[in-house]
Amino acid sequence: HFWISYLRKDGLVLERVQRRFTRMIPGVVRISTMVYHPEFENAGKETGLQIWRVEKLDLVAVPKNLYGDFFVGDAYLVMRTIQQRSGKFQYDLHFWLGDSCSQDEKGAAAIFTVQMDDYLSGIPVQYREVQGHESNVFLGNFKQGLKYKAGGVASGFSHVVPNEVTVQRCLHLKGRRTVRAIEVPLAWDSFNSGDCFIVDLGDEVLQWCGSKCNRFERLKATYIAKGIRDNERSGRARVRVMDEGRESERLLEVLGPKPDLPEESDNDIKVDASNRKLAKLYKVSNASGGISISLVSAENPFKQGMLQSEDCFILDNGLNGMIFVWKGKQADPEERKAALKGAEDFISKMGYPQHTQVQILPESGETPLFKQFFKNWVDLYQTQGMGTCYISGQIAKIEKVPFDVRTLHESPAMAAQYGMVDDGSGEKTIWRIEGSDKVLVDPGTHGQFYGGDCYIILYAYTFEGRSGHIIYFWQGSDSSQDEIGASAILTAQLDEDLGGGPVQGSDGSRFVNQVRVIQGKEPAHLMSMFGGQPLVVYQGGSSRDGGQSAPADNRLFQVRASSSGSTRAVEVDAAASNLNANDVFVLKTPDSSYLWVGKGASDPERQGAQQLLDILGVGATEVGEGSEPDDFWNILGGKAEYRTSPRLKNKMDVHPPRLFACSNKTGRFIIEEVPGEQTQDDLATDDVMILDTWDQVFVWIGKEAQEEEKSEASALARMYIETDPSNRDRRTPIVVVKQGFEPPSFSGWFLAWDNDYWSVDPLQRAMADLEME
Repeated sequence: HFWISYLRKDGLVLERVQRRFTRMIPGVVRISTMVYHPEFENAGKETGLQIWRVEKLDLVAVPKNLYGDFFVGDAYLVMRTIQQRSGKFQYDLHFWLGDSCSQDEKGAAAIFTVQMDDYLSGIPVQYREVQGHESNVFLGNFKQGLKYKAGGVASGFSHVVPNEVTVQRCLHLKGRRTVRAIEVPLAWDSFNSGDCFIVDLGDEVLQWCGSKCNRFERLKATYIAKGIRDNERSGRARVRVMDEGRESERLLEVLGPKPDLPEESDNDIKVDASNRKLAKLYKVSNASGGISISLVSAENPFKQGMLQSEDCFILDNGLNGMIFVWKGKQADPEERKAALKGAEDFISKMGYPQHTQVQILPESGETPLFKQFFKNWVDLYQTQGMGTCYISGQIAKIEKVPFDVRTLHESPAMAAQYGMVDDGSGEKTIWRIEGSDKVLVDPGTHGQFYGGDCYIILYAYTFEGRSGHIIYFWQGSDSSQDEIGASAILTAQLDEDLGGGPVQGSDGSRFVNQVRVIQGKEPAHLMSMFGGQPLVVYQGGSSRDGGQSAPADNRLFQVRASSSGSTRAVEVDAAASNLNANDVFVLKTPDSSYLWVGKGASDPERQGAQQLLDILGVGATEVGEGSEPDDFWNILGGKAEYRTSPRLKNKMDVHPPRLFACSNKTGRFIIEEVPGEQTQDDLATDDVMILDTWDQVFVWIGKEAQEEEKSEASALARMYIETDPSNRDRRTPIVVVKQGFEPPSFSGWFLAWDNDYWSVDPLQRAMADLEME
């Protein structure tokens, strides 16, 4: 495969890798011109994240509870499978290269990537990822952060077995939007006063915060420390947090007396955002009998008609750290090869850094980042059902479907590190926390939760002939601190009761995992456990003083589907301002009920709402958005502004909502995109942030933002619009929003927005959770 020429330093690397690849790997079979690997059979069969490591030129799956851990001496394949509204799958396929991995490992990773792409019929969008310079699409899979570990398979390092208590390592935490935890020498020489560090001693995880680091960085560090405890130690390590100058005795025993430390040296490379507007489009062709690369346009935005299915094209945005390769469906294979080689040549010829990101896009698989360079991109046709194609036919003749992992309404945030251990059909037992005890929940109400309560879910599964358990402890957004603390304590006790301690496999490995779940953050596996029924969250609770809280006479439920096809129904206040045109709502009253369908709602959301009606034991009159009777509005207290948009759904795919932090402090306009799905905790209270919904641009001002940033907030938004690669209309409305006063037109882009979220400082909440656990 020509892909390897993109990575090789000379022709010998390609030749050597291909020979060793087919000779050394057990079970590898060459089918026609494609090499088949047994792991391909497991790839992309269900939604979620899958990770493989290249080990001795073979492809080996990484344990799911260690997703996010990468050895710097290795290469990996990372794939996210997404189910579109049409029911078909789309794929993000990345190959990740550690700073210290060998040329052979790089080559093998690229070979596996191309072969997996072939196995999946060329549908995936492919990404090359380099350590420390990963794409936002990649980082969105690891919202809790990345950990870079020293060594690699060639050095004898393997992904650690959970509960390892002999560990001694130091992690240096860098980054605000996505934290990268880099393993450094365990010595004071590695420390500085501007960052957070984690000293992992196996049975104790020590989080050290420098005197110059801010609250948001401390909060992100706490998430990493808890992740080590929960994922690598299965909840059996203690996390201790300390500030500089207040070091614990154990830390000083390991590191010795603390010397004077330097302040933080910012090594992050940040690109002036004005460069994001600069791009060129090149055509790759062999029409004249030889491969040629010619300039199509030296200035964007480009016209969509410049892309022709018979050719390949290179979109050069290298000044902003990105190269795109677009492969026409009918392009000659030699043209495809030349396009890839052209991207490599651009990186060298233009003097771009070797870590420049590369996206390989099949026709009809264009991403929003690619489309933004074109004026008025139009997806030509419509698929059957609620999905849209990037390029398809009026009668859905093409199998491709939209590929956009950032669209909020199609793929809410999933806790990638917990993964999908099975299809959710295993045995489960559910308890509700009442006082300091747990009470069994009637199986007939499994999947129904109260936001004022906490629950424990014990799930049993079998993996490769071995039994395992997952203990989810679910904490409602309105549950009390006593209930939250009791849920953690009772979960630990249940863990101990399962065989009197750690459950051991025949090889000594542990198969019990504790998973803390906050309302609204349910992982895909938990949502899949209720037989296709929606996960329902009612207001109120049954563990408070006075017993079960009485439901309101008028009740409103918001139903939204995830990318896995599972739905979540959340009870919200019965007010018109809580409606959302992209979802389905159920309005239940003592006399009548309505099923309200927003214009942007999907079929899975309709189905989930019908299932909710069955759960509630009522029938309902279906009304479409814009056709509501007067009685509907009267029940909701009258008409009011709610989240809506005049945009067609295909434009949602071209311009999905995006969240950025912006700054102009250094004299350069710097923007940093928040990876993954937009969640309320991405809004840093000491920042000015931009939420771009295309029709308008919101400027969100955190309470702790600097006065200079607050005063220049609107100017930052104007600069953001002016530097848009698609030559954005400068009249685009700018809406300034202050923390705590968000209108529904802003908060509606976030699932189950909590108006009381900031009533308790997020860092204090995280610290309180650590103390209770």
